[in-house]
Amino acid sequence: MRYTAFLLGVVLLFAAGAGAQVNSQSSPLLASADPGTPVTAALGSSPALALPSSRPAAQQPTVYGVFENFNWQVSGGYTFIRFYVVPGVTADMNGINIGMVYYPKGKWIGGEGEFEGAWGSVGGCSCSKLALATGGPRFRWAAPHAVELWAHGLVGMVHFLPQTAFGSQTAFAYVVGGGADIGPKHSKIAYRVSADMIGTRLFSTYQYSPQASISVVYKF
Repeated sequence: MRYTAFLLGVVLLFAAGAGAQVNSQSSPLLASADPGTPVTAALGSSPALALPSSRPAAQQPTVYGVFENFNWQVSGGYTFIRFYVVPGVTADMNGINIGMVYYPKGKWIGGEGEFEGAWGSVGGCSCSKLALATGGPRFRWAAPHAVELWAHGLVGMVHFLPQTAFGSQTAFAYVVGGGADIGPKHSKIAYRVSADMIGTRLFSTYQYSPQASISVVYKF
């Protein structure tokens, strides 16, 4: 009888342990009632257990400078000069202009060199010639619609033909003026219009001669 009671107690102890194990395995934290339910739903919305997002990071916008990243500008075109030779004598001259500008990257100020050659008539003789070589600073401003406004002040030398009895054919010269470069945005090609005043001292007198030009500009 004593052994029978002992065996019965052991059987009851094992039965209680098995029931506790079954209840622990059916906990909602470890299994879902529906096999198709995602794991994240069973785990809840705890931030410690959230899965990493696969969404790509947003790209930062690209910031462009005020000016295009072209350091050099080369130009060539037509120029018209109304040259005041001496008081009461003028020469209407047509010619060409060739120029080059260097801007340090993104800067509003650069260095410019320019050459002009023009031909015309004076005193009934179609023999007047003018050569002008100058250099100096150029300043620019970015305007709407890809327009670049600029101004310059150049100094150099001028040579004029024909020879006269009033003095040397070569003298100091300066050019002051400005203009605009117009072209498609991000394009290497632009069209330039400009107006200047040319100051010279030839034949023992001063000349203040207006000039207008139109050119094609290549940027690189």
